[in-house]
Amino acid sequence: MDIIKVPGRLPLLPEYSSFTETFRQGLEAGKFMTTACSPCGELTFPPKQHCPNCWSDEMNWVELSGHGTLYARTTIHAAATQFREQVPFNVGIVDLEEGVRLVTGLIDEPVKIKNDAAIMLVILSYDDGLLFAAKPA
Repeated sequence: MDIIKVPGRLPLLPEYSSFTETFRQGLEAGKFMTTACSPCGELTFPPKQHCPNCWSDEMNWVELSGHGTLYARTTIHAAATQFREQVPFNVGIVDLEEGVRLVTGLIDEPVKIKNDAAIMLVILSYDDGLLFAAKPA
C-alpha cells in the first residue's frame, strides 16, 4: 500500500492493545491486516479475537489487498472538537475485494470518487501515528 506523509499530528490517537498491535505493525510495513477465522474462514474488520459467525477463538491474521469499491459516501460538515480543523471531510463505506466492508476517510481531491468506483486503501503517516484512507484506484 502507498504511504502518504501528512504533516501535523493525528486529531485523535488510535487506541492499540496487545491484540491490535499486529494491525499497527502491518500499517507500518505498508500492509492492511485483519483477522480470519480458521474453522469457518470468516474475515472480520475491525480485527476480532472471536469469530462473529461461528464464535471460534481460532483467529489468524491475514493481509488484505486494499483494493475495492466505494459503496457510499458522505461529507462531514459538523464534527467533534478534535476534528473541527478538518471539516469538511469526506467519509466512505468501502467494500474490499475480499468481502470486508469498512468505513474510512476518502482522499478524493481534485477528483471526487463516485459510488461504485474502484478504490485503493492508502496509509496516512502523521508525525505521531498512522491511519488508513481510500483514494481512487
